[in-house]
Amino acid sequence: QARLVESGGGSVQAGGSLRLSCTASGNTFYSYSLAWFRQAPGKEREGVAFIDPEASTTYADSVKGRFTISRDNAKNTLYLQSNSLKPEDTAMYYCAATAAAVDSAFGPGEYNYWGHGTQVTVSS
Repeated sequence: QARLVESGGGSVQAGGSLRLSCTASGNTFYSYSLAWFRQAPGKEREGVAFIDPEASTTYADSVKGRFTISRDNAKNTLYLQSNSLKPEDTAMYYCAATAAAVDSAFGPGEYNYWGHGTQVTVSS
């Protein structure tokens, strides 16, 4: 069973950047499909970025061109480089993982491992 721990959140002004990290336990990280989700107060959890074991990526329209998801299998770590941040990016960001095949990259039910989240706050 994988344990996921996020880090790198913080408070920035609009236009700023943050790099989120998610480190996993275990020795099968390379085989996982991975995703970043976020949840703002009063809103549903939404998928932001996805990366499969072959490093193919998918992005939500709201972050396309601003966020980049990547993985380092040697370090068991998932990253989310977030640039040109906007106040509407403010949310708790979670990483998620699954060893199973994924039908819907941004379906929360596809993932059986979740981190506890890291807060991103963007001020105008």
